Amino acid sequence: MSAAPFKQRFVLDTSVFLTEEIREDDESLEDTLDRFLDLLARARLELHISCYMPPSIHDELTTMLAERGISEEIHSKLNTWVIRKHPARHEVMIPAEVVYRFVDEMSDRVNRGLRVAEDAVRKAESARDGDGTDHEHMTEVDAVVSDLREKYRGALRRGVLDSREDFDLLILGSELDAGVVTEDTGIIAWTEDFGLRYLRGREFPDLLREYLRAVGNLESDADTE
Repeated sequence: MSAAPFKQRFVLDTSVFLTEEIREDDESLEDTLDRFLDLLARARLELHISCYMPPSIHDELTTMLAERGISEEIHSKLNTWVIRKHPARHEVMIPAEVVYRFVDEMSDRVNRGLRVAEDAVRKAESARDGDGTDHEHMTEVDAVVSDLREKYRGALRRGVLDSREDFDLLILGSELDAGVVTEDTGIIAWTEDFGLRYLRGREFPDLLREYLRAVGNLESDADTE
């Protein structure tokens, strides 16, 4: 076993485990998770790299995995190699400028959401005025509602912190001085304000493999001296 100088910490988001980007060709989600968790185990044992997850995100992930019929063996590996830790919400200080920008951004997004909703109301009214039958009317209105949902989600949710789970991830990363691993663009955007390192989930397995390969090479070189 290596003495491993790295001893890095990473905080993992749900998206790391579910992204299609870490799957190999025709690989099932179960097989992907099994391979990924084995890689986390090697990184822990050989490099002393620790992976953490806030309980709120752990609960979110395990619920999603249960809905997808993932085996108990995978759940057991997840609980073994990913450490659950509550973020110290009362101890980690967030700069006032970060809070100010968040409030300002949310205010702007609410206004954008209102404009999307107003546009949808006008479209629905036009659909009603030009409707020939109830069936056609419902079809057009349903299309307007579907369009509203998509645009409203884009205006208010995409690229923004929209859950306590997201904040837990950033706070825990700050507390542990850990790299944040996620595919969520909203979280990535806020790592700058929190002064955190980040890595896309799709890049994380390759990073660990490179670390393991480097340590293996160093051990080989030491053996020849």
